[in-house]
Amino acid sequence: MLDAICTLDETKPVTYTVFKFQKLSDADIEHYRQSLICPACNGKAYFRKASKDGKAACFGSRYHQTDCSEFNPSNAKVREELAAIEVNQLLVDNDALVIDFSKRAGGKCASLSSADKKVVVESKADKGNTDLAEIGADKAGTQDEQSGMSRVSSEGLDKLLHSLLRGSELAESDLWVYTDEKYRWRAKNLFVNFADAEPTDNGAPRMYWGTLSHSDKNMHWLNPADCRDVGIPVEDYQEALCKRFDIQERRDLEGAGIIIFGKCFFNKDKTRKIIQLWGKDISRMAISKLDD
Repeated sequence: MLDAICTLDETKPVTYTVFKFQKLSDADIEHYRQSLICPACNGKAYFRKASKDGKAACFGSRYHQTDCSEFNPSNAKVREELAAIEVNQLLVDNDALVIDFSKRAGGKCASLSSADKKVVVESKADKGNTDLAEIGADKAGTQDEQSGMSRVSSEGLDKLLHSLLRGSELAESDLWVYTDEKYRWRAKNLFVNFADAEPTDNGAPRMYWGTLSHSDKNMHWLNPADCRDVGIPVEDYQEALCKRFDIQERRDLEGAGIIIFGKCFFNKDKTRKIIQLWGKDISRMAISKLDD
């Protein structure tokens, strides 16, 4: 995309060429970049600065309509659409989903056998001792819709993120999702887009997802593109994050997809919502860069 529309002032939208936008002051770029849309389909857009290795500045979007004239199929789109198809089929074929936080994109599951795609396990409903109230997950009780044997699939965060970015039905599903052996949630209560993030009554975690607009200059905070009042502090584990996701510069984060298991709370002045990674465990988040 060579152009994008800034809608910060909805009564006077301004169309910028990428050449004009990159010449704005750093302060103006930070102020405007979360209000950009595609000029052809109005999908939310992002701005990426020129990279140190010579890549040009550009506008782009992960939210183009399929018939958008600006839309250019990429490896990322193909990957995301395939993930959405596979996850939607998973919702049909399985009774529950186990999130395998050790499973990386393109890698094998470390904790399950090669037959982990559709394993048969004893239903936890028969055990009758699962207490999910501690962290606010859906309380299982002693009865379930299906007893005996259940079909359970295992997936890593990368595929789940890719499917959500491409509109899978996961975030609206009643499927049980296990975040570990003890806690399970209805998918529709677990997966929350950044735009819908709200502090929970008891600090219960959720699986927040969406795309990133940008980070601050020191890459201590990540700012979602889906809203303007949410921030993700990463300073405490910045080194581990950059190493795990090969983040070399701020540009690598611009327009990236992200999913993070964490808790949401207000800052001191209640002007901004903070999403804190649960236990600062880097395995409980995934970032999908545009260039991956």
